[in-house]
This record gives sequence, structure tokens and C-alpha cells, in this order.
Amino acid sequence: MSYRGQMLKQRYKPDFVCYGKIILEIRAVSQLTDEHRAQVLNYLNATVMKLGLLVNFGHQRTLEYERIVL
Repeated sequence: MSYRGQMLKQRYKPDFVCYGKIILEIRAVSQLTDEHRAQVLNYLNATVMKLGLLVNFGHQRTLEYERIVL
């Protein structure tokens, strides 16, 4: 896998790829941070996919999610 023309030394794999078009990243943290968002954006930049969903199950007994579009 390459990123911005550079071959990656490690292989990074998103939690799920849905329908070959959507990256789904799952978290169980008290709140989502910019690092979580950046990880999804990096996955989108490294692939041809344009849509990512960041889902957090650890937010005060409720589901928290963000839709990230490249």
C-alpha cells in the first residue's frame, strides 16, 4: 500500500470495509479525538474510497458517530 507516492513500511487495516466503498472504524472511548478522525482520513487518502464512518460505543451509554467525507 502506498500513501502520497511513498510505499508504507507497515500495513494498516481499517476495522471494516463496507460494500468496497465505505471505511468503518470502531472505537470504545469516552470521547472521539482528532487523532481518531485523522486515522480515518489517512485510510481514505491511502485508498480510492471517499467515505468513512467513525463509530464510538463508549460515549456515556449512547452511540456517537461521525461521517467523514474526503
